[in-house]
Amino acid sequence: MKIHHIAIICSDYEVSKKFYTEILGLNIIREVYREERQSYKLDLAIGEHYVIELFSFPNPPKRPSRPESCGLRHLAFSVENVNEKRKELIQKGLNCEEIRIDEFTGKEFFFTQDPDDLPLEFYEN
Repeated sequence: MKIHHIAIICSDYEVSKKFYTEILGLNIIREVYREERQSYKLDLAIGEHYVIELFSFPNPPKRPSRPESCGLRHLAFSVENVNEKRKELIQKGLNCEEIRIDEFTGKEFFFTQDPDDLPLEFYEN
């Protein structure tokens, strides 16, 4: 029917919480600390649309982003203006790749990374 949400495990909860809420602007739906797991669970939304569960666990292994490996490759966010979003993220201190053109759709996109090097794509709506 549709994707319900995407779960992300982070290495530093406070850093990732700040990144996804203050840098990317996602809205907090709820935040729970689960004592038995020593784990935070942060439910995040774009507007009113629930999209990401951000988890913390003690000592998670590092995610291999390069070279690319099997599994989730990246997350892609739709944006109205790729140039403006890139400028905004650079002003907030992110390293953003150059804007590219999708050879199949002709639409613009670029990549950056979250604090754990998960590739994030911003794609023209």
